Amino acid sequence: MKTYLLKKSCARYRAPQEAQAKGIYPYYKPIESEQSTVVKIKGKDVLMFGSNSYLGLANDPRLKEAAIEAVRKYGTSCSGSRFLNGTLDIHVALEEKLAKLVGKEAAVCFSTGFQVNLGVVSALCGRNDYLLLDSLDHASIIEGSRLSFGKVWKFNHNDMDNLEAKLKLCSPDAVKLIVADGVFSMEGDIVPLPRMVELAEQYNADIMIDDAHALGVLGHQGRGTADHFGLTDKVDLIMGTFSKSFGSLGGFIAADFDIINYLKHNARSLIFSASMPPANVASVSRAIDIMIDEPERIQHLWDLSNYARKQFIERGFDTGRSETPIIPLFVRNSEKAFWLCNRLLEDGVFVTPVIAPAVPEEDVLIRFALMATHTFEQVDEAIDKITKAFKDAGVI
Repeated sequence: MKTYLLKKSCARYRAPQEAQAKGIYPYYKPIESEQSTVVKIKGKDVLMFGSNSYLGLANDPRLKEAAIEAVRKYGTSCSGSRFLNGTLDIHVALEEKLAKLVGKEAAVCFSTGFQVNLGVVSALCGRNDYLLLDSLDHASIIEGSRLSFGKVWKFNHNDMDNLEAKLKLCSPDAVKLIVADGVFSMEGDIVPLPRMVELAEQYNADIMIDDAHALGVLGHQGRGTADHFGLTDKVDLIMGTFSKSFGSLGGFIAADFDIINYLKHNARSLIFSASMPPANVASVSRAIDIMIDEPERIQHLWDLSNYARKQFIERGFDTGRSETPIIPLFVRNSEKAFWLCNRLLEDGVFVTPVIAPAVPEEDVLIRFALMATHTFEQVDEAIDKITKAFKDAGVI
């Protein structure tokens, strides 16, 4: 007689139900409008400060029109993988544009950013090679490393002395791939790339930078972390996603021709996944054009970010090491973070909690993220409401 062991095992997971019973469950809130600075939730206007649309392009009419035209010409799906029948001429054109954007010889697009890291990180290192990961790298990098045959070592977050200690233990003749976020997605700090490059050259290692949260934010015309530091030629692989600044869905990896050729034939999350739909490809291409043609967007984003961070610090918030439009507001208690997010949603401000395992319990925070389309008035309103809620919760 079947005893439904799987169902019983899953039923023991009760954390969401417990939070729901307390009225503080903060996830899966249905949004009834486009992703903008103001969204509708349960028919109510809410200020959006939980989005990754850093350039504010997710609802831009020019991206919408590009997507519509692509659907008219190519349909809604490629119905296959890039490896077989799923490569369109616009995929190839976008890859050429991306390679030029980040200063590399070639690029290849995947269906999501997660799949980029999953496929690239798992494919590049063999049994006698090494993956060296920042301890706060994105979950997709971690998952990719779990599928790799290489030895996986983590170094303390942005600690280049600790990275050097790990590099010293590696075989000098083995492949050594250092993988780190350019901008860390939860705390908003930037990788110390100049020192990382020095170590890579000293110990004959390669560098892969995940620029998911850096493209459109850092560098000349938003070209990313390596450009920001003037070290494009020293970074071997540059990864990016399209669901943040570029207002779409998908991701890419850029490198020299040999690396991209290898990945196109060995990255399983590319070969065995359906390719990016035409609408997404066309909207990303248009977003890149807008980013380059309208540098005032990035400037306004930074003006807002510096202003908001200063306001939070002056009001007694702990914003950690943030240097970017991602501003962490440390709460250091998961239940209190849940309560704050629900309270703020009732007050008309959408922010997101970041809890374990994304961060250690002692680093639980609320993530405040800015878009280039926000106004200073919207920022002021949000900060006032957040300040009151944090005081009521006894956090500040």
